[in-house]
Amino acid sequence: MARPFEMVGHRDFDMKKPLLITLSLFIASVAFASDVKDADLAGSWYAASGMDLERELRGYLDAAQPDKIDGDIFAVIAPHAGYKFSGAVAAYSFKAAKAKKVNTVVLIGFTHRLPFDGISIYDRGSFRTPLGDISVDTNLASAIAMRSDRIFFYPRAFSDENSIEMEIPFIQLVFKGASIVPIAFGTQSYNDAVILADALAAALRGRDDVLVVASTDMSHYHPYAKANEIDAHAISLIENMKAKELYDEARLGICELCGLMPVTATILAAQRLGFADIKVLKYANSGDTWGDKSRVVGYLSAVIYRKTPATDGGGPVKEEESKMILNQSQKKRLLQIARESMTSFVKDGKRKVFNESDPVLNEPMGAFVTLREDGELRGCIGNMVAHGPLYKTVADMAIEAATSDPRFQPVSSDELDRIEVEVSVLSPLKKVASLDEIKIPGNGVLVRRGFRSGVYLPQVATETGWSKEEFMSSLCAHKAGLPADAWKDPSTEIYIFTAEVFAEKE
Repeated sequence: MARPFEMVGHRDFDMKKPLLITLSLFIASVAFASDVKDADLAGSWYAASGMDLERELRGYLDAAQPDKIDGDIFAVIAPHAGYKFSGAVAAYSFKAAKAKKVNTVVLIGFTHRLPFDGISIYDRGSFRTPLGDISVDTNLASAIAMRSDRIFFYPRAFSDENSIEMEIPFIQLVFKGASIVPIAFGTQSYNDAVILADALAAALRGRDDVLVVASTDMSHYHPYAKANEIDAHAISLIENMKAKELYDEARLGICELCGLMPVTATILAAQRLGFADIKVLKYANSGDTWGDKSRVVGYLSAVIYRKTPATDGGGPVKEEESKMILNQSQKKRLLQIARESMTSFVKDGKRKVFNESDPVLNEPMGAFVTLREDGELRGCIGNMVAHGPLYKTVADMAIEAATSDPRFQPVSSDELDRIEVEVSVLSPLKKVASLDEIKIPGNGVLVRRGFRSGVYLPQVATETGWSKEEFMSSLCAHKAGLPADAWKDPSTEIYIFTAEVFAEKE
């Protein structure tokens, strides 16, 4: 049996899903029919006794002294070897993130032993360790999986998988009551890293209660000094958030990390969401923690975050401003795109082509474009769910608002100078289980029952001054074509979202 700090099977697979995998999926779905995924490594990689396990982890956490993070934490990088080898290093990541309010941890690992083509996401039930059960956040898992057919439920990917299981007891101990979304890469494909990064960015945008954990060890089985040299180079790429360079050099063997895919995808997702800072909290290898320096494995603890905005001398930046999706230049550019797109189509019947390099404007996000003439509504159309880059959505919706809103005649050329453009960039939809979750004013709301649906943007409540009851009744009756009190009916699905709204007049 391999020692607990060993990586078993560092291979690269490039294949399509064959019949064998399809059959395996069926067999595995039967084997994993239980709602609880039992621990596989308790008693071998870590203590089988909950009391002993908690005592060991608390010892590591008490000893860890990570630097204080001045900003909003998005993710941590943590090792996944047996605790006697890597636990002291992993504790730095979890202790550094302890102050963050965490309701869900997205845990990204990979398969050491079982090759498959794609990305497996565990979307049901719970995981069990000696510390108890931790539930899977099924709603968030579904929101991530819906973004690509490359992301699917393949439970065998999580059997005997230390890149996932070794992180869970730390999560249970540090983030009491949190749920998890376990994800495992099957193959090393940069395209899959991009796919998961896009899915994470779309599902997590606007949320500050989710922590991402990227599970990886560093170089394997080199002499102590050589391992430090190899890992120093990889860490420099990570610190500079050079995801593609990290991937390419790891594939060439210049640097080594078994969790190449989790780290690459996490850096890409962080960049899409505006988290641009990485702090290395601790590096050590098994020669430091276990003593044998002839053949060591490297371990890294790091945190990805967004620095707290500096003040301008007039006091601290407001909390809501620090969580903005877009900066002022990005907002200005989107308004320009909306204006130029509308003007070109109304005057010449041509769709202007835009090419934007800003990674945020290339993110898939839902958006609405609202037109007003002399202060009165003149058109409003949008996409709730992202179907492409944000800048393209805004360009298309500007044309639709000007020409296809059934409530109005198309905008004419002589009206253009009197039209004011407003853009609303939307967070992902969140289904509510209780009406108490709806904040009016504050949230936009979508209601749906059967084939009927309707939506109000958040600014509707602000502009009308409606109460929650008035807002919801009008939404059901006038937008969805449902009875005014349909929002009280349990069969009516209700989704909330937020919007970042900005207009030319601002």
